Amino acid sequence: MGVHVSWRVIILCALLVLLFAEDSSARETTPRRWKVAPDLQQLSKNNHLLVKHNIDDDHQKHARAHLSSHMDHTDPSDKIFFTIEDLRVGQKIPIYFSHRDPANSPHLISREEADSIPFSLAKLPYLLDFFSFSRESPQAKAMEYTLTLCEVEPMEGETKVCATSLESMLDFARATFGLDTRVKALTTNHVRNQVSPLQNYTLLEEPKEILAPKMIGCHTLPYPYVVYFCHSQEGENRLFEISLGGENGDRVQAIGVCHMDTSKWDPDSPSFRVLKIKPGTGPVCHIFPADNIVWVPLIS
Repeated sequence: MGVHVSWRVIILCALLVLLFAEDSSARETTPRRWKVAPDLQQLSKNNHLLVKHNIDDDHQKHARAHLSSHMDHTDPSDKIFFTIEDLRVGQKIPIYFSHRDPANSPHLISREEADSIPFSLAKLPYLLDFFSFSRESPQAKAMEYTLTLCEVEPMEGETKVCATSLESMLDFARATFGLDTRVKALTTNHVRNQVSPLQNYTLLEEPKEILAPKMIGCHTLPYPYVVYFCHSQEGENRLFEISLGGENGDRVQAIGVCHMDTSKWDPDSPSFRVLKIKPGTGPVCHIFPADNIVWVPLIS
């Protein structure tokens, strides 16, 4: 019988190792055989939906067009959005949960190792050679996607970072919430093994609102090692823990957020197309995939 390892377990174990390691300088930095998960393009689709950018100038428009060229606008992976009115017991919502096997996915590396590798679109030719990927390969396109996304300027009221290690992700959380603030990591957890990526889910209980003055959403991006796109947006964001039951037997304790002010969002965001609304006309809610992390400050 195989052992099922969830992303929640992977993330929590990594955090424990990071927080309790006695000497980070002793971590191994020897060369390794790098690999990229076979579902890189699907990763791009899923997480592209959860990042929003200002497109006020020509550079931003060009970058946005480049990123959108990777998207299939009829793909079922856009089924992660819903309205705040949907948050009631018994409501059915079609949700797409991408399935990735943690054992075959890119791995976390230490800050020391991450800092030794360039992370820049200008260095893409060097990086492709470093990781032994051809220029026309799917891996090369995925890396270009991630590096482009990470270099786009944040929208007004947004702070963001592409975290290449858990240490850098925690640094961003402390800088956002305050250096002396304790933080908590929240993740979506599949209680029962996922049966199919897209199915109708029923809200089994009244959603529990998680009260937090600020939040940070961290979304995985396709790269040879784990990279998180972490961002925090000014304005009202309501965070919820949602108990979902799938029509095929899947059970999920999901983390969801409702962004109450969307007036500054990109009008071409898939969320508006899915919900059939326009920027600023209503809240947009979405579920965080299991490999994403939400950071909130601990309130005493």
